Amino acid sequence: MARYVELRRHTDSDGDALTADGVRAALDLGRELAGGYELLVSSGAQRATQTLACFACALREPVTGGAVVEAGLRSRVEDRWRAAYQSAGSGDLDALRTADPDLVREDSAVLGAALRRVLERLSEGGRALAVGHSPTNEAAVLGLTGSTIEPMGKGAGVLVVAEGDEAHVEHVG
Repeated sequence: MARYVELRRHTDSDGDALTADGVRAALDLGRELAGGYELLVSSGAQRATQTLACFACALREPVTGGAVVEAGLRSRVEDRWRAAYQSAGSGDLDALRTADPDLVREDSAVLGAALRRVLERLSEGGRALAVGHSPTNEAAVLGLTGSTIEPMGKGAGVLVVAEGDEAHVEHVG
């Protein structure tokens, strides 16, 4: 049986706090989420935690596993990601690979391992909702699945499906 993580990017922020528009967008998105979550997960950044809290406020049922922080979903080298983005002129992982191939290779492995830890916390058939950042969400997906996905817009996400040691991505918008 599979395990699932709906991995989303935080909504609009100013620094590390959501803007009023970001709060409204997160509440709106929360009302549209699939639900049935066993666990809520934040990268630990305030903007991710706020987005997750707004999602949780809008869900129609309780989340039995509560909310946790998986700090590994937040890169420890954010300044390098920003520099690579400036050099590449894009958040696309292929462009970032050109700007700093070691960063993408090394941090994708670290971020992918964190995403694997989230999956391992789930029961068979369990589903988590996780909120992180771009381009590190995309790097986590690459590190776990080997697949490159398009840069995530604010609030957008993908569904990561793991069956045993294999994982793949399905787009959820």
